[in-house]
Amino acid sequence: MFGMGFTEILLIAVVAILFLGPDKLPSAMVKVAKFIRSTKKALTDAKSAIDDELKIAELKEEAMGYKAKLDKATDELQGFKNISNPVDDLQEALDMAKSGFKSTPLEEIETTQEKSKPKDVILKKKKDTVDKKGDK
Repeated sequence: MFGMGFTEILLIAVVAILFLGPDKLPSAMVKVAKFIRSTKKALTDAKSAIDDELKIAELKEEAMGYKAKLDKATDELQGFKNISNPVDDLQEALDMAKSGFKSTPLEEIETTQEKSKPKDVILKKKKDTVDKKGDK
């Protein structure tokens, strides 16, 4: 116990009997045992508290690493959000094109098509004219 041999423990017991006497020795030994037990408990609690603090520090470091990764991913997604949507660009172009053309009702288109039909063209062959000399 505590790195002491039997003779050293016996010497301490003899000295304790001389100083305390046989009346107070049992209560003094109980008090010493309680003190040693409470000291061991305090050391165990301190050790577990330090271990918990180290674990918390490690968890905090890990959480900060995850936070950095999340911030980086958020920045990348924000960059994608700022890029305009190609579908929206096409819709804007179609809207501009529609506003640039005059809209005509369907009835106008049909009547315009009827009026613009080509007329029958008749080609006639010219008759040969004969010169007075007889040459063609």
